[in-house]
Amino acid sequence: MTTASAPLPVGTTVPAPLWARRAAHAIALCAVPSGLWRIAMASGVYVGYSDQVLRDIYGIPGWGIAYVVGLSVIAELAALLPLLLVTDRWRPLRPRTLASLAWTASAALVLVALWQLVVALTVESQTYLASGAAQIVWGLVFAPLAAIPVLMTAVTWSYGKRHRAAWPRGAGAAPGQPAER
Repeated sequence: MTTASAPLPVGTTVPAPLWARRAAHAIALCAVPSGLWRIAMASGVYVGYSDQVLRDIYGIPGWGIAYVVGLSVIAELAALLPLLLVTDRWRPLRPRTLASLAWTASAALVLVALWQLVVALTVESQTYLASGAAQIVWGLVFAPLAAIPVLMTAVTWSYGKRHRAAWPRGAGAAPGQPAER
């Protein structure tokens, strides 16, 4: 039996679908392996780089430790931001502003991913990483990052779809929608 749903009052939103919540959590989890790899590198665990490369190229030991650990922390914090798109408990920004920022982040992630793909396929990059198992491990820990642009776009689309009905018609339009006059 199907039931017709009554229209929601203005200002209320539909909860995020389960797939969108799972995708937002997956984004946060995709950044964990590469962050742990970087932290292992900063703490002196052999990850495929010689001591000379770590010292000369990455500045480890030295300032490079702060850089590599800081990069891991910032990457994980950024990967947690999509959780704002699936929760109704805490809203630091208006839904339209958050949607605009999320679409901008999605577009930037897609462009960066395409740029990385072009560079990987067309430019002979110089690598200091030892061949063999070290390269396989590196590939495995950085591979989940390739899923982030697709997941972020899906979560952003879901957020925009859910909050489009809550945006007042006269105060501007939802992203991609013309304003009513």
